Amino acid sequence: MTEMVFGTAPVRAGDPVLPRWWRTIDKWALTAVLILFGVGMLLGLAASVPLAERNNLEPFYYVKRQLFFGTVALVVMLLLSMLSPRQVRRVGVVGFFGAFVCILLLPLFGTDFGKGAVRWFSLGFASFQPSEFLKPGFVIITAWFMAAAHEVAGPPGRLYSFILTAVIVILLALQPDFGQASLVLFSWMVMYFIAGAPIFLLSGIGGLTVVGGLFAYNTSEHFARRINGYLSSEIDPRTQIGYATNAIQEGGFFGVGVGEGTVKWSLPDAHTDFIIAVAAEEFGLLLVLCILALYAVIVARSMLRLMRERDPFTRLAGAGLACSFGVQALINMGVAVRLLPAKGMTLPLVSYGGSSVIATGITLGFLLALTRTRPQGQISDILARR
Repeated sequence: MTEMVFGTAPVRAGDPVLPRWWRTIDKWALTAVLILFGVGMLLGLAASVPLAERNNLEPFYYVKRQLFFGTVALVVMLLLSMLSPRQVRRVGVVGFFGAFVCILLLPLFGTDFGKGAVRWFSLGFASFQPSEFLKPGFVIITAWFMAAAHEVAGPPGRLYSFILTAVIVILLALQPDFGQASLVLFSWMVMYFIAGAPIFLLSGIGGLTVVGGLFAYNTSEHFARRINGYLSSEIDPRTQIGYATNAIQEGGFFGVGVGEGTVKWSLPDAHTDFIIAVAAEEFGLLLVLCILALYAVIVARSMLRLMRERDPFTRLAGAGLACSFGVQALINMGVAVRLLPAKGMTLPLVSYGGSSVIATGITLGFLLALTRTRPQGQISDILARR
């Protein structure tokens, strides 16, 4: 029987799916993902009880919901991680168009839940944020376009990807959701850079982004208020940033103790956007550094594996997914410590939220599938023959 080589582990053709998956998956990244989910459940136990009390619900109502959504996300992640790159592309493209249609329908059927931005569909028993599901599909389809441009007589894939990116960014900015729009633009720029875009072109796009930000500042009161608060030399202690900053300072190196934190009773978004403040106050800098290390392991391991891939689509899509995942985590934590302007963006796998955690499961499922070791899948094979 013909043998195929997956890295250093020989695998026979026709080998069962699960043993082959286990041999080829990045176990370090997978372990980091599972630990992050466990940390999210631990912090959910600490942060969501006050919210349940304010809403006259049982103490662990939101913890149980997060456990349900998290379990769904992990199952989806594991199933998607078993796909081949071609199957990832097909599923991602279909998912993108589904999410894109939902984005177009938001002005007609969406709701803002009193937050001033129409980003959700209310399903009664839950809410659905299509922009979360748009991101992994967007990365897949734009990577496909860019990879196609490398083929002989291929289509102008880079141009197609730029047009698609511009449309998505405009649609998200109109909600308004400048954070997700920036994340989409960043993912595209990373992939475009890897695909060989000239640096002056990326610099020009960066300049246009700054112009767009100035336009948003002058036309959006909501956007201007957040920028002004970020640039202010003083922090209003009654704002979410004020509460989060004080909690991080109080936590110190070892934290004030499990269940002893007070910020969760003051912050309305302690269980979502500012959950890192709860971690810093109750568990201290040690847990925050551990969380940072787990995100770094996932991103770094993925990028190292992708560097050995010779398939353009796999390299581009994997890099876009890894960078999107990592930068979202950095933005969330950067806001909490006031390194970045306030932005409603969850901490992947840790924050509460059905749409967020399931979409993250999809993203990581695609990423784990693309970073699996495959037969002759390394670019070093080509370099060795030269």
